[in-house]
Amino acid sequence: MKITFFSESQVRGKVPRDFENARTEFGWSIALDAEWCPIGQAPSDKCDLGIVIIPKNNPNINIRTFRSYCDKVAVMQEGPNWYFQDYTIDKQFQYYNALIDADWVYCHNESDVNYYLGLGCKDVRVMRSLMITDGLIPRNEWGDGTMIGGNFCSWYGGFDSYMIARQIGNPISCPSMGRKQEQEDLIEDINYLPYMSWRDWINSLSQYNIGIHLMRTHAAGTFSMNCGFHGIPCIGYKGLDTQELIHPLTSVEVGDLDKAVELGKKLKDEKFYKLCSETAMKRFNDYYTEEAWLKHWNKTNT
Repeated sequence: MKITFFSESQVRGKVPRDFENARTEFGWSIALDAEWCPIGQAPSDKCDLGIVIIPKNNPNINIRTFRSYCDKVAVMQEGPNWYFQDYTIDKQFQYYNALIDADWVYCHNESDVNYYLGLGCKDVRVMRSLMITDGLIPRNEWGDGTMIGGNFCSWYGGFDSYMIARQIGNPISCPSMGRKQEQEDLIEDINYLPYMSWRDWINSLSQYNIGIHLMRTHAAGTFSMNCGFHGIPCIGYKGLDTQELIHPLTSVEVGDLDKAVELGKKLKDEKFYKLCSETAMKRFNDYYTEEAWLKHWNKTNT
């Protein structure tokens, strides 16, 4: 099957397997041997399936225009399923029309499926997150640091993750992301990593032994997946496939900080930590290797 991804990115053609910023969407294209084409441009050739990632800032796209060079057109969820409801009214309906006009919709999580079906989408399929691990080395040394998964805003829930990390008592680090606030650098007990490429981020994460990502915004869930690759137990919320499938022993209900504190303290127990780490590595291999991803893709797209 010849597949083309369409997005607002200016990447065109196929990306290499050692692509420095091989985030999930690029991982998909690598696994599917698919090309990229900027929205508004024509692909190099006709394709069997076009997968459109609707731009967050400009959802006014006409799905019919893609049909001149794609036999089937699907829309890929971008961000949480409710994200479009922060648009102006006209853009909300533009986004909705794109969903309805598509042959089917790809979503991130099983918990997203019924949402899109309820909106009226006729066919909804889960496209799991993916990381291409070529050239990456899983964690092979034990550290004592805790990595929290996002900055201090409602989108990432960084404050909640920070409070749980403090209860554990290990050194705390956090990545710098687009929603980081300037005053975060004033928090004395957080070491902020500099902005870095995806590949550098994965390698940096390998130095930590606990991940915490109490993010209410459920989307691709890459932090939980990245931790799983390294066998790092991650405390996170249920409803996110990567969290529940890879880290079942450290998943809590949304908002249950009390349980998160309990698990954080429990991870200081060597036997429980070892069980969580081994479970994460096994389940990453069961669900999120490229081979496992392709098996799931073929099952849901035949």
